[in-house]
Amino acid sequence: MYNIETNCLHAGYAPKNGEPRVLPIYQSTTFRYDSSVEMGKLFDLEEAGYFYTRLQNPTNDAVAAKIAALEGGYAGMLTSSGQAANFFALFNIMSAGDHVVSSSAIYGGTFNLVSVTMKRMGIEATFINPDAGEEEIAAAFKPNTKALFAETLSNPSLVVLDIEKFARVAHAHGVPLIVDNTFPTPINCRPIEWGADIVTHSTTKYMDGHAVAVGGAVVDSGNFDWAAQGGKFACLTEPDPSYHGVSYTERFGKGAFITKATAQLMRDLGAIPSPQNAFYLNLGLESLHVRIPRHCENALAAARFLEGHKNVSWINYPGLESSKYHAIAEKYMPCGTSGVMAFGVRGGREAATRFMDSLKLASIETHVADARTCVLHPASTTHRQLTDEQLAACGVSPDLIRLSVGMENAADIIADLAQALE
Repeated sequence: MYNIETNCLHAGYAPKNGEPRVLPIYQSTTFRYDSSVEMGKLFDLEEAGYFYTRLQNPTNDAVAAKIAALEGGYAGMLTSSGQAANFFALFNIMSAGDHVVSSSAIYGGTFNLVSVTMKRMGIEATFINPDAGEEEIAAAFKPNTKALFAETLSNPSLVVLDIEKFARVAHAHGVPLIVDNTFPTPINCRPIEWGADIVTHSTTKYMDGHAVAVGGAVVDSGNFDWAAQGGKFACLTEPDPSYHGVSYTERFGKGAFITKATAQLMRDLGAIPSPQNAFYLNLGLESLHVRIPRHCENALAAARFLEGHKNVSWINYPGLESSKYHAIAEKYMPCGTSGVMAFGVRGGREAATRFMDSLKLASIETHVADARTCVLHPASTTHRQLTDEQLAACGVSPDLIRLSVGMENAADIIADLAQALE
């Protein structure tokens, strides 16, 4: 059992004698077998193996196994994007007529996925304030609720989730807690250790780290007992007619959730990453434990500068002692939260636009959490589909600027912020 730094380099792939030292790219759509009987067993889930990359690929599986090891999970899978990962994690246990309770402080695209797209599929959602007490959160549950969803560190409002509180409420109602851990990464937070059941990631962000490959991941802790919920999760416990009546919990035990997501959802929806992108992701993971501390160090320096600047009206960075989330961040993320912060420029939306247009080092881009410093105005970009009321519920004010601090020299980053603020 290695430490997380070692797992960043070695988990998921162990070459045998004479095999490639670096994880190979299995750039093939299909795999050859000597007999149709052998392949038939794969299609019936009677044996493990590879036959078509839409379902499984050795490169993808090795990287998924590494991420599962980093999170302390039982099994994992890669998807084509973080959005696909969140959709798979939820839809894998839901169907028309079901209900999900979600934190309101989540990424705008995820909010739209849950509130609009999944609603069109017959799945209703109730959004709650993540800072609410357990009784208030529990009041949102219904008999048909199948999951509680949240982000460990919300994008872009930087709310730090009380994971243990959410886990208690979820488990009291017999449903899993699903959390998106994109911003902290397992280097700074391992939600499974605090009671989360399923963890998702947009690997496009810090895990990739270089803004070269879009991707996502789902990790199952293996701890949630699907069969103990009185038939609530029949999709996992009852026979699946598309696989000759297999019961995922009976045949695969702790691997039921990921096996179903791979064999059924990936088969039918096809949101796979290319092996090439998985290879890029693995290269990013190998330096994750080195990069994240540098992001946090630079971000804290930038946040302290912004906190004291006359043209900054407010700042939200959990690493600051003045943050209302500082204490809970110290509990769940004692080594740092991330390189991302939110702040407002005096003068509102117009001043925020002038500030961003004046930056020289930092880029204005629809991205976050990679090696280079970048900024975004969420109200007019990632969250522009939301109403003012929905923006407020997500913790996104019209003047909010999301700053993602990169790995440049901290003095250069601060100098750029200073000249733009002036």
